[in-house]
Amino acid sequence: MLVEPVPAAPEPVSVGELKAYLRLETSDEDALLAGLLRSARALCEAFTRTWLVSRGAVETVAALPLPGARLAGAPVAAVSVVEALYADGTSAVLTADRYTLSFDADGVGLVATAERQATRLRVTYTAGLAADWNGVAEPLRQGIVRLAAHLFANRDAADEAGPPAVVAALWRPFRRIRLG
Repeated sequence: MLVEPVPAAPEPVSVGELKAYLRLETSDEDALLAGLLRSARALCEAFTRTWLVSRGAVETVAALPLPGARLAGAPVAAVSVVEALYADGTSAVLTADRYTLSFDADGVGLVATAERQATRLRVTYTAGLAADWNGVAEPLRQGIVRLAAHLFANRDAADEAGPPAVVAALWRPFRRIRLG
């Protein structure tokens, strides 16, 4: 599975919001804070297995029959193009009757094809919980703030205790768990 880089999604928490939480008034460390927010958001998405803010993706998956190959981004909002990739290096955009798209209850997308010659599929789609950062659930945003603040406070010391337990408690209700 390969998810190609796409333009960065807007962050669900602003540097200003983190600075207010940390009671910082200067802009000396804004770049550091922005990086910590990106890391905290990425960890939140990995923990919950959900993309927070809607963004586009181009992903290459195995060309499988039903039930198909899982798409990494979730919840999937729309699929715009499914392209078959062949062993000889050629490709072809598939019409809707040449592939099957299904979604589970959590919005995970599965794409399948009966194209026997295709080895992989390149899928262009959009996924995410919210259209913008204002639509992200407050517990997710609060966990990002708290984790970024923790990373900021412990940036120069060995952190043997790990992140605050409240972060996982805030994110746990949103975690998608896959069995099997």
